[in-house]
Amino acid sequence: MKQQDEQKVRDGIKKVVSELMDRVMHKVLIKDPFIKEKHHSSKPLYAALVPDEIFKGSHFERRFVTPFGGVWEKLAHVVANDYHGCCEMGKIINGEIGAERLRRIQETLNKLEHKKKGKSKTKPNWDAELHYILEGGGNLIPTSVVCDVYVHNIKNNKKYAFELKGPLPNSDQTKVSKEKMFKLLAMSSPKVDAAFYALPYNPYGKKADYNWSFPKRWFDMNHDRSVLIGNEFWDFIGGKDTYKYFINEINSLGMKYRERIYREFLGIEPPEGYKDIKLQ
Repeated sequence: MKQQDEQKVRDGIKKVVSELMDRVMHKVLIKDPFIKEKHHSSKPLYAALVPDEIFKGSHFERRFVTPFGGVWEKLAHVVANDYHGCCEMGKIINGEIGAERLRRIQETLNKLEHKKKGKSKTKPNWDAELHYILEGGGNLIPTSVVCDVYVHNIKNNKKYAFELKGPLPNSDQTKVSKEKMFKLLAMSSPKVDAAFYALPYNPYGKKADYNWSFPKRWFDMNHDRSVLIGNEFWDFIGGKDTYKYFINEINSLGMKYRERIYREFLGIEPPEGYKDIKLQ
């Protein structure tokens, strides 16, 4: 990645995270601070049993989690827009799919979800499943799919759809994502060149070591080419080394905001080693 592009990625990440964190800090310090007298009045039993500091932390958490719910999509949008030229979140893609292809999509998902008596559990295999689905035909049925992140590379005219989930997704949302990916690629005139199930961060380290059980019911998380985890995802949407710049920028911002939270919100000095907590 060129130095100029690297700086654009860094600036984009910093802008998204800083704006969200500054909004949270303004809310917990100015607009809606934790007031212990109000807490004692509204929840006297809790106040008598549990230190105020515990509820003060919960007060912050609730005001932090909601605005950060879509942070991964916002970060992906900034990075992909710069690198590919066009990125949209929540894009509706309309097309037509043969009735037999739609039936095969449901058949494939049902086999992964339900084990037949006396038979071994069906293991996910993206390439084999997609090949089977695309062999179907039938009357065309209008179909709409909303994809989390849609990327159009202006230079080569390639179009990509991403189902972007948190690092530890549940089974139901993974099933829905796989169905959407199948439908996108089963359209009679495909509107995307590829569809991916993407996780922005891998708490297990390497893709080969990813072991969260729920999505593994639907994808071979360690081998399916339709699965992008951590560095694979960021480098795909932003170019080589994007993940490294992403991690470095987040860790730099983290030190700044953790110090502010300790001093300005909790009213205490940061403990020894508070700078050691980093995204890897």
